[in-house]
Amino acid sequence: MNPRYVGRRLVSALGMLAFVLVFNFFLFRIVDSDPLAKYRGRVLTADKRQEIIHKFGLDGSKWEQFVRYAKQTVQFDFGYSTDSGQRVAHEIWLALPNTLLLVGISTVITVIVGLWVGAKAGWRRGSGFDKSSTGISMVLYAMPEFWLGMLLLVFVGARTGWFPTGGVRDLTRHLTGASAVVDRARHLFLPTLTLVLAYLGSYSLVMRSSILETVNEDYLTVARAKGLRDDEVMRRHAVPNALLPSVSLIAISFGFIVGGAITTETVFSYPGLGLATSEAIKKNDLPMLQALFLLSSAALIVANLTADLLYGYLDPRIRKAT
Repeated sequence: MNPRYVGRRLVSALGMLAFVLVFNFFLFRIVDSDPLAKYRGRVLTADKRQEIIHKFGLDGSKWEQFVRYAKQTVQFDFGYSTDSGQRVAHEIWLALPNTLLLVGISTVITVIVGLWVGAKAGWRRGSGFDKSSTGISMVLYAMPEFWLGMLLLVFVGARTGWFPTGGVRDLTRHLTGASAVVDRARHLFLPTLTLVLAYLGSYSLVMRSSILETVNEDYLTVARAKGLRDDEVMRRHAVPNALLPSVSLIAISFGFIVGGAITTETVFSYPGLGLATSEAIKKNDLPMLQALFLLSSAALIVANLTADLLYGYLDPRIRKAT
C-alpha cells in the first residue's frame, strides 16, 4: 500500500481527533454554564465548595481547564460523575463489556445474514426471493429501532415469558458454568434480535445494489466462459468486488460499539454504554456525557480510518495511487 496514502489518512484521523477533543471541551460548558448547580442549595463551607470545584476540574481559567482536561483525557482520566461521584472511567469500564457483547454479536450476525441476502437477491434479480427479501429489507430499514424493540418487548418478552425483558443476568440466583452462559444468552436474545432486525435492511440493500452494478461486467462473462458454475461466479468473482461499498458500512457499525445502541439498551434496561448515556442525559451528568461523546466520536474516526485502509488494500487503484 502507498505510504503516502496511509500517511494522509493517519494525519486526517489525528486532525479529526484533535478537533473532537477541543469541540467536546467547549460544547458541554456552553450547554450548561453552571454544572454544579445541584450543589448550590446546600449549606457548604468555603473549603468544601472549593473541594467540589477542584474535583470536577472547574477551577482556574478556561485555558487552564482545557490544558488539564487534555492531559487527563490522554491518560484516560475523565474526571468524576456529578451524579454518582465515582470516576467516570470506572463506570464506563463496568458498562463497556456489556455493550461490546451486545453490539458485537448483533453486528456480526447482521453483516453475515445481510450480505448473504443482498448478494443472493441481486444475483437473482426479479426472482421471488429478490422481491420478498427486498420488500422485507425496506420495511425493516424504515422501522425505528426503539419501536421495534418495544414490539419485541411486549409480544415476545412480556406475553410469552420465554425471554427476560431487562438486565444482563438473573440476580435472584447464583449461576455458574453452562447455566450462567444460557442465562446470559436468554437476556441477550431480545436486544440482539432488535439490533439485527433494525440494521439487516441496510446491509441487504447496499449489497444488492452493489451486485446489480457488477452483474454485467466483462470479467463475469469471462468467468462463465471458462466453465465456472453460476454459484461459483457469484462467490469467487461478483461478491468480492461488490463488497467494497459495504466496507464503510461494516466499519461504521463496529464504530458504534463504543457508543452503544442507546435506544435499544434503554428499552430493555440493558446496563451498557447506551443506557449510561440515556441516564446521563436525564440526570445532566456532564462529565459522563463528555466522556461518552468523546469515546463514541473516537470510535467512529478509527472505524473510518480502518475502512479507508481496507479500501487501499482491497482496491489496487487506491493502493497504487499517489
